[in-house]
Amino acid sequence: MASKRTLSLRRLLVTGLLTLLPIWLTWVVLSFVFGLLSNISQPWVQPLLSKLAHESPALSWLQQSLVTGAVALFGTLLVILLVGWLAEHLVGQALLQWFEAVVARIPLANSVYSGARKLLDTVQTSPDGTQRVVLVEFPHPGMKTVGLVTRVFHDSNTGEELAAVFIPTTPNPTGGYLEIVPVQNLVATNWSVDQAMSFIISGGAVAPDSIPYRKVE
Repeated sequence: MASKRTLSLRRLLVTGLLTLLPIWLTWVVLSFVFGLLSNISQPWVQPLLSKLAHESPALSWLQQSLVTGAVALFGTLLVILLVGWLAEHLVGQALLQWFEAVVARIPLANSVYSGARKLLDTVQTSPDGTQRVVLVEFPHPGMKTVGLVTRVFHDSNTGEELAAVFIPTTPNPTGGYLEIVPVQNLVATNWSVDQAMSFIISGGAVAPDSIPYRKVE
């Protein structure tokens, strides 16, 4: 009888963990994104709400952390939408070119901005001659992980074709590793970038039924 109760409790524990795991992963990713977006607008939203609450005691609830965070998030989203709208029009494109010209004069900022800009542009466009989403041996031979090819170049000594592969981490794909891998060692997939990101964020739970694990000669 005791063993049956133990098995039942163990089964309930496993079921509960499997139910909560995707909820927890979703919360981790969303809280990171929303927290990051809220922090962008916090420096000007918080003083503004504090001033409104000071002038009108009936609005003292505006100083609550939850309200401040929500307003900051909303303000950041409005700024993002405004930037997106401007980027599609001539005025916004001219402002963007001016901003890039200013950043280009700042040594460290220029390196960071140009690198991030090229990475995003590369991921959004189709690659030349090499599949964008690939499998590479990482962190050691015998194990493979999903990577995104960002560039193809050559070894200056041997002429061997090499690929720069960005390897996102799970469940937060904003960080990762950069590997230089011989093109001949890459295993091409038919995945889109969106499918690869879903696979990475979900910890492999969202994936097709089959995958080309080994390279076909």
